[in-house]
Amino acid sequence: MLENLERIQIISIIGSIFFLFLISKLIRKNMLKEAYAILWLLFGSVFLLFSCWKKGLDYFASIFGIYYPPALLFLILIMALILVLIQFSIVVSSQNDKIRLLTQEVALLKNELDKTQQKNSPQASA
Repeated sequence: MLENLERIQIISIIGSIFFLFLISKLIRKNMLKEAYAILWLLFGSVFLLFSCWKKGLDYFASIFGIYYPPALLFLILIMALILVLIQFSIVVSSQNDKIRLLTQEVALLKNELDKTQQKNSPQASA
């Protein structure tokens, strides 16, 4: 089976498997949440698929009108990065709103605490 594969395919397969292994290891160590890893796993699997199935890359490139099939891999990579950036932008925006709300609540609580301390201070009763 390996005699039909080109050297670049073998390198691509090893790289894709290593990438998928790295993502799964990060998930197991709780360094990467499953929700964020879905896109990484999806596109890593696509790269592994096209690394193993060279004619599939040629077929899909012809469907999209791409004359140089490896350019399809770059298109997939760019799409993956854009989707991951959109996902991270959504998360950052959500976290920003939560931080602003939390800061406002802490400021209100601090204000109430200051008022309570002023009422209970010995100078206020004198």
